[in-house]
Amino acid sequence: MEQGTLDLKTSNSALESFIESKTFRSAITSLIILNAIILGALTYSESLPGGVVSALFWLDVAITIIFAAEIALKLVVYRLRFFKEGWNWFDFIVVGISLIPATQGFSVLRALRVLRVLRLLHVVPTLRRITEALLNALPGMGAIVAVLALLTYVGAVMATTMFGNTDNPEVLQLFGDLPSSAYSLFQVMTMDGWRFEVVQKVVDDGHPYAPFFFLIFIFVASFAVLNLFIALIVDALAASERAATDEHLDEIEEELDEEFSAADLERDEIIAMLKSMKKEIVALRAAVTAKSGN
Repeated sequence: MEQGTLDLKTSNSALESFIESKTFRSAITSLIILNAIILGALTYSESLPGGVVSALFWLDVAITIIFAAEIALKLVVYRLRFFKEGWNWFDFIVVGISLIPATQGFSVLRALRVLRVLRLLHVVPTLRRITEALLNALPGMGAIVAVLALLTYVGAVMATTMFGNTDNPEVLQLFGDLPSSAYSLFQVMTMDGWRFEVVQKVVDDGHPYAPFFFLIFIFVASFAVLNLFIALIVDALAASERAATDEHLDEIEEELDEEFSAADLERDEIIAMLKSMKKEIVALRAAVTAKSGN
């Protein structure tokens, strides 16, 4: 059997055509969703009847075997080319974890079975485009994280210097040292209870102008820098949509070219037929004229 191409548009064998068919992929998608529901239901195993738990367990085992068979079929079709795609590596590792026996030493790995649900990010085309757009945005996110870490470090040094020299245990816990200050500023940056749990305690400790410091930090870190994450993700999604649109237009253009090529071929055949008919008509007229002259 010839090696597969990892291209859903072409297939070199009947088996490749089968595993790349829409029916097969839809069946795998349905099993992934069903498996997610089963794993969620098994978290209530203590309150469910024993027969139901047993049925869910064996159904989970059956689905795991089907997933393993799917990976095996792909390895047979694509061989080593299977590992050229990152998503195939992800499927291979997740399904491999699912096959690990449920022993005490591997209980944590067995809990990772729920990662099989994330295969939907690969199987569903829309989710795949969004995920790939987020992955493409990671390099830009790294630069934003670096800026945010720098701002947090500067703010932590300032907060420790201004508020850390105190006998108040609550304020000391918030800004007594550099790591504590950085953690407190991270809470302020997320704006989760920042007013009463952080700022108000500092104000009550004898720092009436402390809100100005925290408001400036919020405006710079939260409203400015954190919104850059949103802008970067939106830009990456827009680029992904443009790429998908261009790909779709290219496919339409190829189809039109094929249709026009076929039309040109038919037109040439019609023209050749008309020329042949014209020659026959001319010959027939000449024969009729010669016979009439006689």
